[in-house]
Amino acid sequence: MDTPDPSQLRISDQDRHQVAEVLREAAGEGRIDLDELDQRLDATYAARTYADLVPITLDLPATPATHPPSRPAAAIPSHVVPGPAEERHLAILGGFDRTGVWVVPQHLHVVAFMGGADLDLRQAQFAAREVTITVNAIMGGADIKVNPQTHVIMEGIGILGGYSGPSDSVPAELTEHSPVVRIRGFAIMGGVSVTRRRVRGSRRQLRRGDQP
Repeated sequence: MDTPDPSQLRISDQDRHQVAEVLREAAGEGRIDLDELDQRLDATYAARTYADLVPITLDLPATPATHPPSRPAAAIPSHVVPGPAEERHLAILGGFDRTGVWVVPQHLHVVAFMGGADLDLRQAQFAAREVTITVNAIMGGADIKVNPQTHVIMEGIGILGGYSGPSDSVPAELTEHSPVVRIRGFAIMGGVSVTRRRVRGSRRQLRRGDQP
């Protein structure tokens, strides 16, 4: 029996998402323009095999998913569940809220224009080990809450506004299995803030007397 060509193996949604992230990084760095980004994203999500992915990122520095994995993936943490790859939401002269138990998509985009967004991730689950939340606030704002076990990477920019956090009302309790939330975007005459808090009424909070 002939050995199968690895380049003809079927790819997963995770492979497509990794290539899409490389394309978005390349667009952010000015390596490709927005029209090229749209065209390459369309080709990425239409790809079926690893060979289909190769030409999409061949001229870019990083191509993490254009070849089959050489070893099994690590065990999936319990906070990672099936969920959407991408969501986009608008808060225009109004609000957008997510609280309680919900699934954070791998890429969440929120635009707050003279409005506000409240994203409470303390009881949330995640569609990937690392998720990216892009919040662009224009004369508006966003309040993002995370629990002590969530690792936050801030990459936002404040322009006549603020992009701050995470501020800790309780100490962080991070491990190698902690979910990673990467927060990006800009705030123009507005603000985006991240705070680390416990879920109200948790036993540990009541014992220590921490603020919710």
